[in-house]
Amino acid sequence: MSDSTALGEFLRARREALGPQDVGLAAHGRRRVPGLRREEVALLAGVSSDYYMRLEQGRETSPSPQVLDALAAALRLDEAARHHLRRLPRAARGRHDTPTDHDAVGAHLPGLLDSWPDTPAFVLGPALDVLAHNTLAAALHSGFERFDNLARMVFLDPAGRAFHRDWERAAHSCAAELRAAYGHDPGSPRITEVVDTLRARSPEFAGLWARHDVRGKTHRTKHLVHPEAGALEIELSAFTVNGAPHRQLVVYRAEPASATAAAFTELRSGTGRGALQGSRAS
Repeated sequence: MSDSTALGEFLRARREALGPQDVGLAAHGRRRVPGLRREEVALLAGVSSDYYMRLEQGRETSPSPQVLDALAAALRLDEAARHHLRRLPRAARGRHDTPTDHDAVGAHLPGLLDSWPDTPAFVLGPALDVLAHNTLAAALHSGFERFDNLARMVFLDPAGRAFHRDWERAAHSCAAELRAAYGHDPGSPRITEVVDTLRARSPEFAGLWARHDVRGKTHRTKHLVHPEAGALEIELSAFTVNGAPHRQLVVYRAEPASATAAAFTELRSGTGRGALQGSRAS
């Protein structure tokens, strides 16, 4: 991965993901390149073709906020992708205050997690490393080799495809979340390490990474299948942690009196089966 071409790579990927019909242009004849032509994006954004070409090639790295907004509109970016586009030029010019110790968590977080015995909860770093978790979260992920990094677990652990009922959705989310983290800090050694490992070992991840889709964790429903507790329907909520910059607190909630709530009770009562060696718990 290259800091200097992150902006250009993103623009090219988003351009190639659109067709003329997506932006109200007429398609004439056979097109030799996927998606929109550079000239078409430049026209839609109100910039010269030469300037847009220099952006994609990495020869122009400091577009104005107005140009970025025009490109976002031309490429039909959603809000998450717009924020990502605005960050890329700043990220390329200098590192942010991402901690160098990717295992560090705030001193109060482990105790907070343990105070929720009925709810799986864990803390993630920017590279989707599991930095701390409570007992029920460990029990929920007991079918995996290690409860250490969500992206590794989805793409490389044999249990990942069975655990996620909609594996393709989970895989897309992981790749998009890593891409968002990379946009914040393209020089991060840990993010680079995780991405390079996944690209080398998972063709599915390599394909998703090349799409440059961007997404953060949001409130949504997850459908999981635990090897002992069975099918689970979980409400996921993710929160930024002010006391531990660039960390996310992830909480899984079960609807009261639901089958998933009963399954959580079963998992909690069998915590010996959920104890994981090699976890990153603090």
